Amino acid sequence: MIGGGMIAPISGASPGLVRAQVSHGVRQVVLCKDGSGKIGLKVKAVNKGIFVCLVAKESPAALGGLRFGDQILQVNGENLAGYSTDKVHGILKKASVNNIVMAVRDRPFERALTLHKDSSGHIGFQFKEGKITSIAVDSSAARNGLLIDHNLLEVNGQNVVGVKDKDIGNIIEEGGNVITVTIIPSYIYNHIMKSMSSSLVKKMMDHSIPDV
Repeated sequence: MIGGGMIAPISGASPGLVRAQVSHGVRQVVLCKDGSGKIGLKVKAVNKGIFVCLVAKESPAALGGLRFGDQILQVNGENLAGYSTDKVHGILKKASVNNIVMAVRDRPFERALTLHKDSSGHIGFQFKEGKITSIAVDSSAARNGLLIDHNLLEVNGQNVVGVKDKDIGNIIEEGGNVITVTIIPSYIYNHIMKSMSSSLVKKMMDHSIPDV
């Protein structure tokens, strides 16, 4: 007990928590292009690194488990540090159809927080256009260190980038008593999303619920 309030217990049994884990570790991802020669991925150069900014639904990138904010370190052994967005899109375009091997660092700018609803079903924060704007005193969000000026990326592991606030609210409402939110500082989010049209994000982004 801290100040009369429980810190949210890490409940390994919560599928949302399992789906939402942010490890910051490096993994290998092997992709093949689809019938039209695409992998369904857009990237953005930020601070000399290459970051995933769009994963198209049902694309090879989605099936391979790539997520918004993943850092792609290498493609087929070639280091991408310092490369421009266009250069990396060019490398992916030229890559062979099969066996595109990537080294990927799991979402280095992001973190996941597990929050518990109170008796009236609230977890204690407000957001506008996906950006956290206020945190309620003595709420689960306050106790767990949720911060304003961060954008919601996932709720229980489900991507909500480009999803309307009302729909995000419904996902939280229907998500059970324990909600895991994945957040990113808004200034980084804005950097990654710069020059991406909101209609493209709404239409293309993979908003499906990942398998555990």
